[in-house]
Amino acid sequence: MTSTTVRAVRYDIERQGEGGFPLAGTRFVLDPAGALYWPAERLIIVADLHLEKGSAMAARGALLPPYDSRATLAVLAQIVDRWRPRAVVSLGDSFHDRRGAERLGGEERGALARLLRGREMIWVAGNHDPDPMPGLGGSHVNELTIGPITLRHEPQAGDSEGEIAGHLHPVARLVVRGQSLRRRCFATDGKRLVMPALGAYAGGLNVRDPAIEGLFAGAFAAHLAGGARIYRFAHHACLPDH
Repeated sequence: MTSTTVRAVRYDIERQGEGGFPLAGTRFVLDPAGALYWPAERLIIVADLHLEKGSAMAARGALLPPYDSRATLAVLAQIVDRWRPRAVVSLGDSFHDRRGAERLGGEERGALARLLRGREMIWVAGNHDPDPMPGLGGSHVNELTIGPITLRHEPQAGDSEGEIAGHLHPVARLVVRGQSLRRRCFATDGKRLVMPALGAYAGGLNVRDPAIEGLFAGAFAAHLAGGARIYRFAHHACLPDH
């Protein structure tokens, strides 16, 4: 495997906080855990939690550790604790299927209730969970528009400035100093943004896949999540999976 010469821009939360991350004229902060914070609205945005994917896979005979919901909610709790938002928006596929909320264990249900106590929860419909989930609280919407920003699950084809969506689970693959890495990322050209999946078992689609590249008319960037910082790479520096 040949190492690719890449140029990365490294920045942390504090640096972003000085001016924010610009998207369609609005300022956000990219959280290294894979969330988006909107300071002006005191709003956290996450996507594709895919809660109870483990139990769904187990029902099909795939024996996976049944702790994915617990792990995902622990990450979400850390994000909420970091920002103390007034509201949390989950951009669809919050559960892996229509019966996911029914399978959510008591410990996980309690963890979700604790992290949402005192704040608004907005569940956006996804293709895996198009209907409201009973007993979770909050509100259920098909999409949400706040000023110039539209929050939805699946990106729309064509020009859609101000769109923040999930669904595609973008990941970036690079070879840096001879080491291969593949990480979840935010994909954006400054006009629209596709969120990384937050779910522990969510998986990912390479940003060089036509389903993601085709959303952007020109160059865009992959902002790699993970650790304490965000690393920005031009999309053409990222490698396809094959």
